[in-house]
Amino acid sequence: MNNFKLEKRYLGIDWGEKRIGLAVGDSETKIAVPFKTVENIEKVLQIINDEKIDIVIIGEPLSITNYKLQITNEKYNKFIKDLKDRSNLQIELIDERLSSKAGDALIGDKKVKASRDEVAAMLILQLYLDKMF
Repeated sequence: MNNFKLEKRYLGIDWGEKRIGLAVGDSETKIAVPFKTVENIEKVLQIINDEKIDIVIIGEPLSITNYKLQITNEKYNKFIKDLKDRSNLQIELIDERLSSKAGDALIGDKKVKASRDEVAAMLILQLYLDKMF
C-alpha cells in the first residue's frame, strides 16, 4: 500500500518574546485557523510533532531603516535558527508588519475565543496559503 501523503499540514507562527501565537492549516482546505498561544520553542516543537506539521510559516518582523528592510531582534533570529536546527522542517518567512493590527481590527469588540497572537498567526498563514494556492 502506498503511504504517500498528498496533503501538507502548515503551522503559522506569530513570534513574540512573551507569547507565540499559532495557527494551523492544510493544503486541502487552504484555510488557516487560530490554534493556540504558547510561551516557548519547546511547546512549538511539541505541537509540530503532535499535529504532524510539514511546513512552518513564520511572520518576519521587518523594520524599515533608510528604505531598507531589516530584522533587528536577536531573540527572533535565535528562535528561527533553533527551530530550523531542531525541527528539520521547511521554514518560510513572510512579512508580518501589519498582522497584529489587522488581527485587532478583525477581532474588534467581538467576543472571540482566539487571542490576538493566534489571530495574527492565522493572518500570516492565510497570506502564505493564498500566495501558494
